Amino acid sequence: MADTTFPDWHGTTIIGVRKGGKVVIAGDGQVSVGQTVMKGTARKVRRLSPSGNDVICGFAGSTADAFTLLERLEKKLEATPGQLARASVDLAKDWRTDKYLQKLEAMLIVSDGKDLFVITGAGDVLEPEFDVTAIGSGGNYALAAGRALMDQDLDAEEIARRAMGIAADICVYTNGNLTVETISND
Repeated sequence: MADTTFPDWHGTTIIGVRKGGKVVIAGDGQVSVGQTVMKGTARKVRRLSPSGNDVICGFAGSTADAFTLLERLEKKLEATPGQLARASVDLAKDWRTDKYLQKLEAMLIVSDGKDLFVITGAGDVLEPEFDVTAIGSGGNYALAAGRALMDQDLDAEEIARRAMGIAADICVYTNGNLTVETISND
């Protein structure tokens, strides 16, 4: 009998680093289906500007699902300007309880320059304990590298770039084509 399941989608490593009054979210550009690289230049880090308040976010998982979540997050931010924590919790609640949203397969890292959160479909809004967080196929590699680099004399962007480089060297579902967004804690 032939396998009729859709092939596993892999590819995406996103890291968030908070240091020196700045937050950087960086993501690679690789999207793979099984063992095939389908695209190497995907853009998985975005800047949202609801109500004039900048928020940066990166996503791992299904692109269409992530865009649906980003649209919902933007609406939550418009309803609660300047309150990323509240908007994130409201999104996580909806994601956990809404029958349509429950089927979405993605994770988000979001920041307004002050707060840094990972939002999951399990209803979690997690703030990293060590000012570094990562998601996706190479997320654990990037996280370990980022945490190891935090005590070095490097800024947030350099830590994110070096950690992503290490993840790309280890994870076959991660490449070095980075999209990087920075936001300051004003």
